[in-house]
Amino acid sequence: MQAIKIEKLLEVALKELDELYSSTKLPHMRTRAQMILLSAEQGLTAPQIAQIVREGERTVQRWLKRYQAEGIGELYDAPKSDSPGKVTEAYKIALLSSVRRRPRTLDLSFSLWTLDRLVDYMAEKTGIRISGEALRQHLKAGGIVLSRPQHKISSPEVDYEEKKGDCVQERKFRNGGCILLCR
Repeated sequence: MQAIKIEKLLEVALKELDELYSSTKLPHMRTRAQMILLSAEQGLTAPQIAQIVREGERTVQRWLKRYQAEGIGELYDAPKSDSPGKVTEAYKIALLSSVRRRPRTLDLSFSLWTLDRLVDYMAEKTGIRISGEALRQHLKAGGIVLSRPQHKISSPEVDYEEKKGDCVQERKFRNGGCILLCR
């Protein structure tokens, strides 16, 4: 594979890279700028840079090529695929309205909402399908968090308290469940 090196850069380009390196809060952006600076200022090759920045040689070569081809603009991340324009205000209103109603009142065959069920329902009603994670974020922005139902014992056995009294320890789990360790 041909060695890629960034030749001496103009003062303006060095200032742009230095500014990106020192001002960004994203570690991967700092690393990309560092790769270019190491090649341009110190004349290092991709394998040498890879050892310094702890990335693969191919990764370093890819960023050097991108910088050579298009300049500093190529170091930035591409826009995310789930564009913000996909979800309309009408969708958000319909989403919050739907999730606040019980599914059975909407003539659905289930009693509780899950993310997958809500995604499917909204896709059917609006024609817009988004990921479960994107839907969860829209719900969160609307002040709603979907969680699993908490099951309570409404009518315990007659000797429940007595049995519970023999238990040494109650251990709770992150998913809301618990187990009683008894003698």
